[in-house]
Parts: sequence; C-alpha cells; structure tokens
Amino acid sequence: MTQHATRNFALLTDLQPLVGQELGVSDWITVDQRRIDLFAEATDDHQWIHVDAARAAAGPFGATVAHGFLTLSLLPPLFASAFHIDGIGMGINYGLNRVRFPAPVRVGSRLRGRFKLLAYEPLPGGAQLTVEVTVEMEGSDKPACVAESVTRRYVA
Repeated sequence: MTQHATRNFALLTDLQPLVGQELGVSDWITVDQRRIDLFAEATDDHQWIHVDAARAAAGPFGATVAHGFLTLSLLPPLFASAFHIDGIGMGINYGLNRVRFPAPVRVGSRLRGRFKLLAYEPLPGGAQLTVEVTVEMEGSDKPACVAESVTRRYVA
C-alpha cells in the first residue's frame, strides 16, 4: 500500500477544539522476525513464542508473535506518520493510561495507528495531550493494541 499524507496542524492550539475527534491515521509498519529478534535482544526477553520459529509454529498462534511491548514501542513512529504539529520544539512521553493487547501480532503482520484526541490540557509553553491509540492489524477484526498515550508538546 502507498503511504498517505500526514495530517498537519499549523499550531498546537489548533488541536484544542478537536477533543473527541480523530487526529490522523499512520502509515503501515511491518513487524518482521528481524524486528522481533532485535527487540528480544534489546529487552532480554527471549521467550520462545517470540524467537523460536520452529517451536512457535507448533504453538498456539502457529508462528512467532511480537512482544506486546514491541507493539507499544512502535507508537512514536506511528504518531509521526499520522499527524504533525508545526512549531513544536520538544515533545515528551508523559506516560500511558489503560493499555490492552486484544490480539497477538503474528510475524509478518502490518500495523497502523489510529489516533483520537481524548483531552487537551494547556501547560505553560505547551499542552498535554491524551490520545487514544488503536493499533490496527491488517486483516484482523481485533486491534493489536489499544492505549491512552499522554504526551506533552512544547512550542519552540
């Protein structure tokens, strides 16, 4: 599939009236075995369901699956391709609220993020955004992940 145009906002304050609305949808990201293996190396989580293709083929999902935290760690690039706010000098991850992994991400799956603004709280020099992220998996009725991401964005 081709990449789509990232939604652009001229000012951070342009988001304030959009509470309850979708901010954008990201490009697709493929979760291949190399990505899973590199995540296992980085986190020291080498559970067989993630890294042993032969054993996982006989397991409950018929193939290796991505770590839940790998799926969660893809939020920054998904955010970046879904929408952009001009004039932001810094953005920080402030945390996560509810996080769930409704469906396993089998190796080779393609994921994209759908971003809905739940809250906009002005801060000195910026704003705190609470965004519901639904990580969709191509060909699946269930999302791979649903999370509330809390970020702080500061103007340059």
